[in-house]
Amino acid sequence: MECKKIGLVGSSGGHLTHLYMLKPFWQKKDRFWVTFDKEDARSLLEGERVYPCYYPTNRNLKNLLKNTVVAWKVLRKEKPDLLISSGAAVAVPFFYLAKLMGKKLIYVEVYDRIDKPTLTGRLVYPIVDCFIVQWEEQKQVYKKAVNLGSIF
Repeated sequence: MECKKIGLVGSSGGHLTHLYMLKPFWQKKDRFWVTFDKEDARSLLEGERVYPCYYPTNRNLKNLLKNTVVAWKVLRKEKPDLLISSGAAVAVPFFYLAKLMGKKLIYVEVYDRIDKPTLTGRLVYPIVDCFIVQWEEQKQVYKKAVNLGSIF
């Protein structure tokens, strides 16, 4: 499958940094970003196509519902071939709706979780096309994961 357009979805801070470090992969592709409208994200993604999402997301049902609406609108407008995320919770509505639309999904588990799963990782693991970990120990938690090593 040729990947013509990708969506990069993640919280600001470390999750966004993870996605940005994949620049050799996404830099020459048509892309858009979904993240929090915070200073670090605005600075890092200056000149990029960015859709803001609602925060806080952790265990916040109101913002989960709002982000589900954002996901529906963005996915229908952008029509990506592939979504990539490294978390956190904003990935969940985007991934589930994208899966229903037949899109490919890649999730990168965060670097600092070596032997325990993240909540987002557990929620998206059953539906992703590729689940990437950065430590061999993480494969004990996520059996079908691919260890590509550290992206730092």
